[in-house]
Formats: sequence, structure tokens, C-alpha cells
Amino acid sequence: MSAGVTRDAADEVAWAALRSGDAEGLAALFDRHVRAVYNFAFRRTGSWSQAEDVAQATFVTVWRRSAAGTLPVLQHSSALPWLLGVADAETRNHLRGSVRRRRLRDRLELFESRSGPEVGDPADDVAGRLDDEATMAELRAAVSVLPAHERVALELVTWSGLTMAEAAMALGVAEGTVKSRLARARNRLASSLASAYDRRDR
Repeated sequence: MSAGVTRDAADEVAWAALRSGDAEGLAALFDRHVRAVYNFAFRRTGSWSQAEDVAQATFVTVWRRSAAGTLPVLQHSSALPWLLGVADAETRNHLRGSVRRRRLRDRLELFESRSGPEVGDPADDVAGRLDDEATMAELRAAVSVLPAHERVALELVTWSGLTMAEAAMALGVAEGTVKSRLARARNRLASSLASAYDRRDR
């Protein structure tokens, strides 16, 4: 196992079950990781409702790959890096408007039964949700100027809490590549935010 990748025996068991076509494996992964996938999607879209769509589409895609026999062997124990890789692709599709409504309507009964308290409402009320979205919109405006490969590295490591090794696995690149992309992203973001604050204070 690569350094920096956390071992997760529960994920290994759930993943093995899922690869054998057992929906309980999917349910276990959903319960363990939907919050992280949901938060990742919110930071990418700036919208709680869109984040919910992306999270659901992510797990539907995982189930369909399981049913088709194309789910890969879990390489580094934790399923989260791979799930965030799928979420990244689903987010890009969603933002381009190419996700079919059929895919979002065709939700598994499992997810419908968990769509309320399991996913959860990230704010206490509507006003809180709007404040969250306004704050995220401001941050996303600064992040949006980053090159795409640097932005994704920042989102996976800084926002979603993956290690460098886990982010490398999610992106399919070398760990050193993630490290250099992250460093450049942080430098650019710091400069962009500093300039924004200077303009605001004038």
C-alpha cells in the first residue's frame, strides 16, 4: 500500500460485496461516504440542490458499473478516492448540462429511502443555506481562475481531505504531480484572494 493511503477494512468488505453484485455493499459505501461526496459536489457547484443531484448520480454510476461487471479492484483500501474521482466526472457532466434527466430520475430505491436524513440538510434553515451558497460563490469565483488540473487537486486535498497519495489515485497521476499542482494552486489562490481583499478595502 502506498504511503499516505489509509487502510479501511470496512470499505474493503463493502467493495468486495459490491463487486459481487450485492446491493448491501453499495448501501454500506453510501452510508459511509455520501456526506464527503455531497460536500465535494457542493464545493464544485456552489448549490446544495445540484450537489444532491451529483451525489445521487455518482452512486447510481457506481451501481451500474457493478451490474455491468466493470467495477475495478479496489487498489488502496479506502473507496473514497475512487468515489470522488467518479464525483468529479459527474460534476463536470452536470455543469456542462450533459447529464440526462433520465439518469437522475432513475434513482435506486435504496437512495430514495435514504434521501432525507442520511444526506441531511447542511443548514438549519433556508437563510443559512443561502448564506452558505453566497460564501461558496465568492470562494468559487477565486478558484475558477485556476487551471482545471490545479483546481481539482486543491478540491480533493484541501476541501475533501484526501492525502496526496489518495488524490493521485483519484486523478490517475503520480503523487508528485498532485503535490506540485497543489502548491501552484495555493500560491495562485492566495494571490487572487489578496488582490480581491485589497480592492474591497479601498
